[in-house]
Amino acid sequence: MTERDVLSDYILHLADNSMILGQRCAEWCGHGPVLEQDIALTNIALDLIGEARSLYHYAADIKGGSATEDSEAFLRDVLQYRNCLLTEQPNTDWAYTIVRQFFYDTFHYHLHKQLSESSDARLKEIALKTIKESTYHLKWSSEWMIRLGDGTEVSKNKMQTAINDLWEYTGEFFIPSETETKALEMGIGADLSKIAPLWRSKVEEVMEEATLTIPASNYHQKGGKKGLHSEHLGYILAEMQYLQRAYPGAEW
Repeated sequence: MTERDVLSDYILHLADNSMILGQRCAEWCGHGPVLEQDIALTNIALDLIGEARSLYHYAADIKGGSATEDSEAFLRDVLQYRNCLLTEQPNTDWAYTIVRQFFYDTFHYHLHKQLSESSDARLKEIALKTIKESTYHLKWSSEWMIRLGDGTEVSKNKMQTAINDLWEYTGEFFIPSETETKALEMGIGADLSKIAPLWRSKVEEVMEEATLTIPASNYHQKGGKKGLHSEHLGYILAEMQYLQRAYPGAEW
């Protein structure tokens, strides 16, 4: 892989994470448990998709030719997406949504703290903007973890069930792909080995206050970074990409 290919693939990996999770969050629009949180999660979805747009635009500029932010988002197939498996897991209920968001927000925050020092000027600029948003996202999801975990018996059980089911998807954050390893060597990417203990420390802190238990299992699902996804991603892309595939080149 050339340095140009490494940068392009790394940018797409970052963009895909935010795009797919943004799509998942957007599914709550009009369905939130209360109006305030419906709006809050919709705004988080907009932040994530806005970040993805900036990254897709950058990836398209690197690729050149006919590539655009739209083609990167809407005209790649399932096997070409590089998002982590956690981001594509279904909402199921409010507890699953909060737990998924908290696990990702903790990682996302520390990831962009590192990327804000990237040697790539444009990626650094995107990261500096994103860190402001991810700080709020982490505060929001942390507060909901505590509120529900240390709430009623029903809310606590629902949260613990979601944690038990989603925990196996968190390890993939810290298993570097070939692209991530090369991006780090180039001074572009983040060092996942340094993020892992920071992520774990924050998760332990919040879950202790929430009176929730971290699963003992060390088994972790992986494959998303290589394009090996769960069945859920195909359904997300089918809905997300319908317009561009049905009406190629359509514009607002």
